Amino acid sequence: MTRLTTAQARRLALAAQGFDRAHSAAVGTRQLTAAIDRLQVLQLDSVNVFARSHYLPLFARLGAYDPAAFDALIFARRGRYTEYWAHEAAIIRRDDWPLWHWKREALRERFTLKSAWVRENTAMLDWLLLELAVKGPLTVSEVEHDATERRGPWWGWSEVKEGLEYLFAFGDVVSGGRRGFSRVYALPHQVGLAELHEVAVPRAEAQRELVLRGTKALGVGTVADIADYHRLKITPTRDALRDLLAAGEVERVEVEGWGRDGRDGEGFVVPGVSIPRRIEATALLSPFDPVVWSRDRALRMFGFPYRIEIYTPAAKRQYGYYSLPVLVDDRVLGRIDLKSDRQAGVLRVQSAWVEPGASASELAARVAPVLRRAAAWQGLGDVLVAEPLWGDASAAVRAALAAG
Repeated sequence: MTRLTTAQARRLALAAQGFDRAHSAAVGTRQLTAAIDRLQVLQLDSVNVFARSHYLPLFARLGAYDPAAFDALIFARRGRYTEYWAHEAAIIRRDDWPLWHWKREALRERFTLKSAWVRENTAMLDWLLLELAVKGPLTVSEVEHDATERRGPWWGWSEVKEGLEYLFAFGDVVSGGRRGFSRVYALPHQVGLAELHEVAVPRAEAQRELVLRGTKALGVGTVADIADYHRLKITPTRDALRDLLAAGEVERVEVEGWGRDGRDGEGFVVPGVSIPRRIEATALLSPFDPVVWSRDRALRMFGFPYRIEIYTPAAKRQYGYYSLPVLVDDRVLGRIDLKSDRQAGVLRVQSAWVEPGASASELAARVAPVLRRAAAWQGLGDVLVAEPLWGDASAAVRAALAAG
């Protein structure tokens, strides 16, 4: 069995995620679609303190691009992409919709049997479907307005939102794009999904394909890593890997330090993968970037303990409200909490931290140009480090920005 060092595993994983490629001089639709398709899923998140999370993975891999063109690409009503619970709420290829038939039906069965709300609100669900059929794709607020106007027995914001989300999980309602960041809900035929909606890939076959895709996207992963990529259960992931191993579509490897007590552990790769000799990249990672979205994997791969402190009271935050991991080559050297101050037209570095054993000056020298590019990409001018300084790398980052 092939044995990988931790460094080899990191480089393999980062290459699979697209960090082994130089940035293009200009980023257009071809580069954007290639990057999204490589990731398989692009997690959505509403927090917009610097930039919404789904914009960041592509900036990290490609450099600056036009966010408006990106929105038009991923949220087009009849475009190449749609949304579903393919990790968390995520962008997926429209052509992959049949791979999720099993999950839609599993959620329908689960909530019909176990959710009292679904059983007790069938009239509400029927009304929502009729509302969309008559009026076409609508946002929650537009449906809420009609519900309030009619003053029926079940109307209310929470019921409208909850009902639409159940129908979205079942696939009876699908995404019709976004207005701002509000999802537009539609019936499948209204967005050209009716034909694909009727295609049912058998559960075992669909999960086997998703496990194979997850393995490719990760580069190398444990059973738990691969299951998490598409939010599958461990048992069907093991079953799929067994079938893929027998078919020669994946291979086992041993990875340094991936087992208990620092011993080698089992990983899976697709045959013929090439491990680059080096990764040369500097990137700000979204908290929901596939490189770090599994906190256990981030710790195992990079020695990087990570959690988001959005819900931590301000006085108890260790690193900041929305600190972003900073990837430097094949290591995570630190984290930076950023805020886009659009009124002042500046990007604010709220705090900056270097990981134990790393150099604050190296982190600062590498990240300062990325911060300037990030500010320009967001239509901002200067990059300012907040006073008083917070974080053991803040002074170095401020000095590197001034020197640049």
